[in-house]
Amino acid sequence: MTTLTTDTAAKAGPTSRTSRWGVRVWRPDRTSIAPTTTVIAAAVAGLLAALTLRAGTPSVAYPLAGIAVVGTVAAAGRPRPTRGHLVAAVTVLALLSVAAIRGAGWLVTLCVIAGWTVGSVALLGVRTWTGIGLAPAAAWLTPGRVTGWLRRRRRRGTGSAIRAGRIAGVVTITAVLIGVFGLLFAGADPEFGRLLGGAVPTVRTDDLSAAIVTGTAVAAVSLASAYLWRRPIRLDALAPAAGRRLPAWEWAVPVLALDLLFAGFVAMQVRVMFAGDGHVLSTPDLTYADYARQGFWQLCAVTALTLIVIAVAVRRIDLVVRRDRMLARLLLGSLCVLSIVVVASALHRMSLYENAFGYTRLRLAVWVVELWFGTVFAVLLIAGIRMRGALLPRIVLGSAVAALLAFAAVNPDGYIADRNVDRYERTGEIDVTYLRGLSVDAVPALDRLPEPLRSCTLIATSTRPDAWYEFNAGRARARDILQEWPADPLAVCVSPSAGW
Repeated sequence: MTTLTTDTAAKAGPTSRTSRWGVRVWRPDRTSIAPTTTVIAAAVAGLLAALTLRAGTPSVAYPLAGIAVVGTVAAAGRPRPTRGHLVAAVTVLALLSVAAIRGAGWLVTLCVIAGWTVGSVALLGVRTWTGIGLAPAAAWLTPGRVTGWLRRRRRRGTGSAIRAGRIAGVVTITAVLIGVFGLLFAGADPEFGRLLGGAVPTVRTDDLSAAIVTGTAVAAVSLASAYLWRRPIRLDALAPAAGRRLPAWEWAVPVLALDLLFAGFVAMQVRVMFAGDGHVLSTPDLTYADYARQGFWQLCAVTALTLIVIAVAVRRIDLVVRRDRMLARLLLGSLCVLSIVVVASALHRMSLYENAFGYTRLRLAVWVVELWFGTVFAVLLIAGIRMRGALLPRIVLGSAVAALLAFAAVNPDGYIADRNVDRYERTGEIDVTYLRGLSVDAVPALDRLPEPLRSCTLIATSTRPDAWYEFNAGRARARDILQEWPADPLAVCVSPSAGW
């Protein structure tokens, strides 16, 4: 049906574990020398991050740090980037740019993790499930090699080599000159002084240790990325060997039984979905919470386990035999189609629950996850037509990243606030405590509420101005709204408890 057998493509013949790791996975490196441009670019990236990047504060500093890391990799020179590498770089920067647009810290965290994963996969060029799963951890294996990479450039320094001390000296002299002359110009013209003060990043004493850690971490990641670009780990070589092929009846019987079980459940769900709210309202002792909350998570588990079942089954099918291929298409294809209906059932349950109790981050997030599950099953169906799936691991990863970017484009906190305000206008019910905890992205929607509810939900929102490197579109929009109509700090608030 699909091929998760592509993991085996990277394997060629029996080798010992030591030789596989030492030669096939990551060849020993005793000669390579870090390019001067790479060292300088990494130092600049670390300095930029130390001055501008603040953990937990979404801002334009995130994509700037990403550009600095990508620049360090580019400074490493060979190999020449392919079109796929350029697409991956743009994708990583798009994910990091969410921090400049959205103010929801949890969403930015997800995008940073996704950016790290996409960047790692692109650097290493992995194509198998095993490689993609291990790629994000590759940078943690580089400290020893990167240290040797830097030491060798000192021992074998040439006339063009630049020692770390000289780099530090140039940076120090530059900073002193800018500081002295900047202060003089600022004293000569107050307006220029205000402009200079807003343009030059400052690090407060209480943030100094965090800034040093941040700068060091970004510089280290830049060097590790550059090294992996030049000498990647061949993680695809660690993919497990192909499983023993089974006679058709040994895998077909369990899959057929599972198909029949799914078909029975789907038949019941089709009837329930057409019944709509009436099924919940007419069934004794059944509430929206019972119907959606418990059933939804069980259906999520079914969806995830089905993917595992398909992966295991494909590894045991003898794709050389035409009869087995046709049988796999029929049984596994049916399982994928039925699974898509199960996904639809889970979404239907969540829709009923949200209509009754409102939207939350978790409820909206599981919508996106289930839709992504449905997309994966559709991809499996397409891959199963020709029983080939060499690109399947990357397609699945790409679909996950696309779903996350679409999720960010929807503006989840703003969408949640907007739907809850609509619900308040219909029913008069609202959870002030939960809405108050949303990010600045929710401010435009919450601004629609009447007083005192508006002030109750917006009172904790900061209107502090940002420096240029702290710019965030969500915070800027919220600040404009609250400066025009400030929240009343004396508003009397009554807040019901929030659901899951």
